[in-house]
Amino acid sequence: MWPFPWSSKGFYEFPFRNALLQRTGAFERRMASRNVVRQYAAPGRAARMGKHNIVIASLPAGVYGITSAATTASSLLSSLPQIRIGLLVGIGGGIARPDEGMDIRLGDVIVSQPDGTAGGVVQYDLVKAKSGGERERKDFLNMPPPVLLHALANLQAEHLVAGSKLTALLENMWAANPPMAKPTKSAPGFVHQRSENDRLFNTSYGHAGGRDYRRCDPNEKLQRDTQNSTDPEIHYGIIASGNTLVKNAAERDKVAEHVGKECLCVEMETAGLMNHFPYLVIRGICDYADSHKNNRWQRYASATAAALGKELLGYVPAGELQKTRRAAELLQSSRGRGATTMTNYGKVANFGQTITIQEQSISL
Repeated sequence: MWPFPWSSKGFYEFPFRNALLQRTGAFERRMASRNVVRQYAAPGRAARMGKHNIVIASLPAGVYGITSAATTASSLLSSLPQIRIGLLVGIGGGIARPDEGMDIRLGDVIVSQPDGTAGGVVQYDLVKAKSGGERERKDFLNMPPPVLLHALANLQAEHLVAGSKLTALLENMWAANPPMAKPTKSAPGFVHQRSENDRLFNTSYGHAGGRDYRRCDPNEKLQRDTQNSTDPEIHYGIIASGNTLVKNAAERDKVAEHVGKECLCVEMETAGLMNHFPYLVIRGICDYADSHKNNRWQRYASATAAALGKELLGYVPAGELQKTRRAAELLQSSRGRGATTMTNYGKVANFGQTITIQEQSISL
């Protein structure tokens, strides 16, 4: 049984995620015999997490975007047809709006969650141009499978009562893998990078140059409430995905306006996967998708996202997962139906070669 692919964006996600895994020699040997680990998941990335066998797949080094993600997903499914559902875990740019109650900080975690108009992920660069400069959204993507949405609801309920386990998971991994908590001359560790290195600037203010904020005008920094803790917060909403790397505050705000007020994050891979896998998306926030972005927070953000992925899997019942249709079957059935038009919460959307949300909810 291989129910879970755990997809990652690149180098930073692998070390911390690997530290969270439970190695199972028999499972890894079966994977190696199929040549899957070497081709798609990198050596030694087949393991267990809780009650679940998982496979970690990553995009090729230096190759990002929707097309690359879709190719990786299709290759993985062709080699492991037993896969049922997956988590897409990695880093992304935060769309912080502190004056509207969305005070997202670097290192926080965003989880894709349907909002009544979208399935949790919106492809922001798939639009239809209309007269007068108006743009019509053509960006509807499949919802996460019910088994993951039920797990997410139970996770949220537990957090209301007992709080998140993110900090404990992070501390356990640092204790078991001390080098991960230590910075090197060329890179920071997988730890919080201190609040003074987390700055959100006015949209109109561009970066003054350099690898950090030292040349930037402190008067252009938005004033936000002082945090009493550096523990990462978890936010639930819409993730905007596209083929364009957003590193301009004005463009980021255009994306947010286009997608809607529930848009919390922007990234580059998810839209290529949502119609290939039944996925839930988890993103650690490493920058604010503006000209001030740098690599300082990427390792810590990948760690917080991976930790939440592990915590969430604890709420996925193995028995319910076995009742879920295999991802390859869902993909094949969607291709056989061709173009499908569906009604979702009163809105009509063209899904092209995808399954409908209603059918997915019944089948899974």
